[in-house]
Order: sequence, then C-alpha cells, then structure tokens
Amino acid sequence: MIAVILDIVGSRALDDRSGAQRALDDAIARVEADRPLASSPLRPTVGDEQQGVYPTLDAALAALTLLRLALPEYIDCRFGVGIGPVEEIASAAGDLPEGPGWWAARTAIEHVHALQKRTVPGARTWVVAHEAQPDAAHLLAHQANIGLMTRDQLISEMSARTRRLTYGRCLGVFQRDLAAAEGITQPAVSQALASSGAGAIIEAFRLLLD
Repeated sequence: MIAVILDIVGSRALDDRSGAQRALDDAIARVEADRPLASSPLRPTVGDEQQGVYPTLDAALAALTLLRLALPEYIDCRFGVGIGPVEEIASAAGDLPEGPGWWAARTAIEHVHALQKRTVPGARTWVVAHEAQPDAAHLLAHQANIGLMTRDQLISEMSARTRRLTYGRCLGVFQRDLAAAEGITQPAVSQALASSGAGAIIEAFRLLLD
C-alpha cells in the first residue's frame, strides 16, 4: 500500500488558516469526485496535516498531480509518499494509522521539506520505500523521484490559470471548452499549455493511469 502525508507550506503565515483549510478540503473533494483513486482519501489529522492511502504508487502520484493543479493560488502543499504495509490500530479515540508505510511517508515529507529549503525550492513531493521493502520498491521510489523533481518544478512555476487549464486537459476536457470557461480564445489556451510545459504533465498523468 501507499501512504501519503500532506502538509501545508507556510501554514502559520496564512492570514486565514480556517479558510485555507476549507479550500484544501474542497480541492481534495473535487479531485476525488473527478478521478477517485484513493483507497482512503486524504483527511485532516492534526495541525496542518492530512493523511491518505492509495492502492498503487501510480494512483497516488496521479491523484497528487491533480491535487497540486486544483489547489488555489494562495495554498501550497508538500507530500510525503511511503511504500510499505499500513494498518489501523483501534483506540478509544478512533482508529490510528500505523505501520512501515507511514514511517516511510514521514521520512519522505521531511526530506522534501529539506530539499525545498536548500537546493530545490520547487520540490513538493518525495517517495520513500520502507527499508524492509524489496529492492524493486526502492528502485521504483528512486525512478519516481527523478520524474517528480521535474513535475513539481513545472507546476510550481505555473500561473493559476495555467494550472486550471492543465487540470482540465488531464481530465480530457477539450481546449475549446476550457477557453469558453476562462473567457479566452482556444489559441490562447494552446499557447499557455505549450509555453508552461503542461504537455509533459498531461502525458505523464496519462501514463500513470495506464
């Protein structure tokens, strides 16, 4: 299973923390409605964190691509993705997520936070396979991280409109319909997608679904 931990970048500096949480919850709900991929969708846990579980790494990365594109411009998030077993432990306060997948996800989100602060400001997602996982899982995480560096940088540099257009194209919406929704021309949509590198994001998303 694939465990995912999300936290909000700079949550303490937000002017309206409650409003930001509602906007994040709305974006997660939108992604789940448009392309449900989670075994257990992202849900708030404590502070600015959310946790979710996905059946495969491809499903997790596809869903997180959509979520990054769906977030409003004033909210940004980091994602730690862990490969390994997950379980829930019953308690008086409700089921508690536990297991190697969650430990790996915690390591991953700490790593991407460090990357973002040092050498890769646009980094937002990292994958870690728990140490007990087979070599193939570690290779899979390594290969995923190579692609994620480029994907996250491209999305981080997109305007809010280009993210909306890219989200629509990932879901198969025609450019003419996106143009009508944005009140712009179809050539303007095409130009925005081409100049931002959105084509790579869209094709990668399709490959993840395949």
